[in-house]
Amino acid sequence: MAELESVELFQGLNPGDWQSLRRMTQEQQFATGREIFRQGDPGDGVYIVRDGLVEIAHFVDGKEHRVFSRLGPGEIFGEMAVIENLPRSATAIAARDARVYFIPRDEMLALLKRSPGLAFNLLQEISRRLRDFNELHLREVIQAERLAVVGNFARSILHDLKNPLTVISLAVETLDQSHLTAEKRAQSLNYIRNQVWHINELIGSILEFTGASTRTALAPIDYRQFIIELLPELSADAEVKSVRIQLQNEPPAIQLLLDVRRLRRVFFNLLHNATDVMPDGGKIFLRFQRNDGEVTTEVEDTGPGIAPEIADRLFQPFATHGKLHGTGLGLSICKKNVEDHGGRIEARREPGHGAIFFFTLPVREK
Repeated sequence: MAELESVELFQGLNPGDWQSLRRMTQEQQFATGREIFRQGDPGDGVYIVRDGLVEIAHFVDGKEHRVFSRLGPGEIFGEMAVIENLPRSATAIAARDARVYFIPRDEMLALLKRSPGLAFNLLQEISRRLRDFNELHLREVIQAERLAVVGNFARSILHDLKNPLTVISLAVETLDQSHLTAEKRAQSLNYIRNQVWHINELIGSILEFTGASTRTALAPIDYRQFIIELLPELSADAEVKSVRIQLQNEPPAIQLLLDVRRLRRVFFNLLHNATDVMPDGGKIFLRFQRNDGEVTTEVEDTGPGIAPEIADRLFQPFATHGKLHGTGLGLSICKKNVEDHGGRIEARREPGHGAIFFFTLPVREK
């Protein structure tokens, strides 16, 4: 229970103002669940909890009752509408049987004008209340964002697992055929091994993105041979979405320092990015160019192209646009993997073309 004299807000009042305060203060009682005032009511006065518990709530869209503050003995509420002379911005409800002090608006304003100390105390109380509310709001926003990211991340993982699992399922059905040739059986088993590897790579990329430190194990690799060996796997993955991959020129036969595992991830991520925006099928073109000191690889699709809304954020984590699944992790992982090779990755838009991504890899110095 808080007697009027113990309320911190009124500490420092002179004897005359105390007499005025006692005369103007009314005591009111509210049973549990009863409204003290409603959102939209006129700001007719200030309240202080004497005993009990009061909840301050806001009705979102006129129906969702959201409590953002609970006040006990000695705490003030309803002061903002009084000072601003505006309708109540929230609803006050007795969460437990409560007795409150009520000071009418005009009397409270007159007392504030006579007592600079009271005005300063009220300013401090409002500042504290706003700070507490901001902290509460910030925590809720951060929590909501975390939950959204976790949900999107989980959907993205499931979506990325769907393609290899589909390929494995088709390969198993093929193996179940009674008159399967040895060549077809070996091919199906190879598809299964490749897709299991692909799933392991996906899990490794997720662990890499979420903080596990990964060193780039560079070794001299013939880039043309690397592409030739990778192409059948890329094609099998693309065919699940009725997408065909075409080489528009031969990759250069040159030794590059590569981490094969991480560079494969770059190709698969760019492939999945393209097939996601071509649900009815299409084509992906690969082309290569050797320049001074680097090899450039371009990946172009026949999809709708890069949306202007996301062009500046393509390689940021969780940036995505126009896709039912995915969080944009694929391109951010591509960026990290390419840069760890000493290269760069970019995207460009051209009229009449789909999305064009290109990345560079430095030529090994002799």
